This record gives sequence, structure tokens and C-alpha cells, in this order.
Amino acid sequence: IDAGVDKIRINPGNIGEPWKVTEVIKKAKDTNTSIRIGVNSGSLPRKILKKHKHPTSAAIVETVDDALTIFRKNNFRDIVISAKGADVKTTIAVYKKLNEKFDYPLHIGLTEAGLPFRGGMRSAVGLGILLNQGIGDTIRVSLTADPVMEVVAAYEILDSLGLRRHNPVLISCPTCGRCDVKLAKIAHTVEQRLKHYKTFMKVAVMGCVVNGPGEAREADFGIACGKKIGLIFAKGKEIKRVKE
Repeated sequence: IDAGVDKIRINPGNIGEPWKVTEVIKKAKDTNTSIRIGVNSGSLPRKILKKHKHPTSAAIVETVDDALTIFRKNNFRDIVISAKGADVKTTIAVYKKLNEKFDYPLHIGLTEAGLPFRGGMRSAVGLGILLNQGIGDTIRVSLTADPVMEVVAAYEILDSLGLRRHNPVLISCPTCGRCDVKLAKIAHTVEQRLKHYKTFMKVAVMGCVVNGPGEAREADFGIACGKKIGLIFAKGKEIKRVKE
């Protein structure tokens, strides 16, 4: 707080006695500093774990409720709540209960999600369900990877739900028996080129003449591939035919 940060995080399972929380609240009040109550399923208070045996959704919500009691006593409302679990279903249940019970901003996330591929998938499922139901004010994707990958994954989740669209979206079909071109190679090339653009647009790379033309027309830009040929569309109109 003395360093001038705008917001700090308190973990009720780590900070210890209530008087310590009170001291932090007093300091935050004096400096107009916000506080995030950040509960984690891996560090719940001992009394809560003794009661519930495991870090269940009820145990996590009770930990948040206990922490809020101290904040209420000190008349402090500049609060954000996070209550992350490592299990997708538990995390969803926790945030649904918090959303029903409290009127504070929610920072949502799945803690310790794992390595980029599987962790990204688990985060997308959990956060996607919550965000689609209007739950969550800020998000964090926690991966065992470079933090930049966490940001990229978070943007993809928001883009997929249409909540934040600042980058191109690539649509490409699976390589079924109707595909007569090296579609994966074409889609990969297009994806690499799109990385240089920072505005939203829908780009379709389709591999056959059945669904391809329709999807390509609906995109801002699209290509529908036939046998060794591609039909290029822009804003719904065919503008060119090219060889593979």
C-alpha cells in the first residue's frame, strides 16, 4: 500500500488473525486502496476445512462470508471477491452462489488450471459458462506457462463470447472426406498473417464446396476450396478464383 498500488489482495487462509485484516483495512481506508478478498481452495482456513473435510463449494463460500464479516465491521466496501478452485464444477458452483449472495464485483478464474492446452480448455469451459450467464467482472486464466499465454487465452475466451472483439477471428472446417486441398496448411498460413491485424474481422477458410461458399460469404473475408481451387469472397461477394 505504501508503494502506491491501487488494489491489494488478501487471502483469508494465509493472513491469519482477524486483527491483521483490520490493520490492513485501516491502511487501505486511509489511502483509498481497494482490496480483493482472494480465497483459494488450496489454502482455506483450518477451521473451515475441519468442518467441511474438503474444499467444497460450501467451504469456499463460507470462507468468503467469514472474511466479509470483518470488512462489514470496519465499514469497508471497496471490495472485489475471488474464490478460485482447481475443479471446474466446484468453481462454477462457487461463483454462482457468490453472485446470488453478495453485491460485490467478482474476479473469476480457475486456479492451478495446468499446462497450456488442457489448462486453457478447462479455463475456457469454466469461465465461458460463468461469463455467458453474466457472472464475472474481471478474469484470470492461470496456466503453467509464460504469463503472456494466459493473456492470449483470456482474450480468446472473451472473443469467443463476443465480449471483447479487437482481433480477427478465424473460422476453419474439419478436414472431412470432401476436402481436396491441404486445408490445415492454408488455415495455418492465414492465421499467421492475421496476427498482424488488431481489428475485429471474421475470416473463413473452408475446405469443400458443400458448406464452404455459404460460410465464406457470411464472413468478412473467406475462401471456399474445391478441387485444387479456391473461391475468394469479400463482404459476401466472390471476387476471385485461385489455384491451390
